[in-house]
Amino acid sequence: MSTIPTITLNNGVAIPQLGFGVWQVPEDEAATAVRTAIETGYRSIDTAAIYENETGTGLGIRQAGVPRDELFITTKLWNSGTRDWSGQAGRDAVLSDFDASLAKLGLEYIDLYLIHWPRPMHGSYANVWQGLEELLASGRTKAIGVSNFGQAELTRLFETTSVVPALNQVELHPHFPQRELRAFHAEHGIATEAWSPLGQGKGLLSDPTLAKIAAKHGRTSAQVVLRWHLQSGVIAIPKSVTPSRIKENLAVTGFELDAEDLAAIAGIETGQRLGPDPTTFDWN
Repeated sequence: MSTIPTITLNNGVAIPQLGFGVWQVPEDEAATAVRTAIETGYRSIDTAAIYENETGTGLGIRQAGVPRDELFITTKLWNSGTRDWSGQAGRDAVLSDFDASLAKLGLEYIDLYLIHWPRPMHGSYANVWQGLEELLASGRTKAIGVSNFGQAELTRLFETTSVVPALNQVELHPHFPQRELRAFHAEHGIATEAWSPLGQGKGLLSDPTLAKIAAKHGRTSAQVVLRWHLQSGVIAIPKSVTPSRIKENLAVTGFELDAEDLAAIAGIETGQRLGPDPTTFDWN
């Protein structure tokens, strides 16, 4: 694990730059996948309330037997259309959801807690953020951040709240590199984390440009893409339940993409999202 670089968040907490995501991993498979990932060398695990696998994730963490202070665990606060996010009701809802996630994971604290989606049409995320600030102050989470936020939503947080998000987790891969948002993050001291860093198996890894670069380095296209994330200063959380691929995705040190490689990868940008547009997404 010492070969995986870390990024220091704006509050001094260090996060491994390569982690293990469990999106779409069924609850009954999560424990095995997480245990395998930790035994392979991952120390950062990313889950969420809506994934419905926090219990399995927590079991896998315990089964791996690695000291808690060597792990970095992220989970996320889900949306709810029935929730009044203003005032006391909003605060209580945030704390209740956090307690539920903590109990399912079987942990005493979380390393990073995120608002999963901004739902800007409701205008309530700044109130939600105040609940996360309270959790941070209590020490029950070591850092707080957001997911799927754009520049407008982040700017509102800067203007109305007291803690700058430590991290923004967004869709990001060579087809959709989020250049402007990454620059905005850098300007404001926010780390960038990529969900679906390998493009969800929807054509990215079969790109001939990546295949050529992979052959040049004696690596796979997935390893080239993950190496691109690391050299771009982005945190990546690839997901797999296949032990060989879990191991493969971790083996991204020991080679370097050169300027020619990076220029070629920049040339495959399409600007197309695979996931929903955060400005309109309002699923409860």
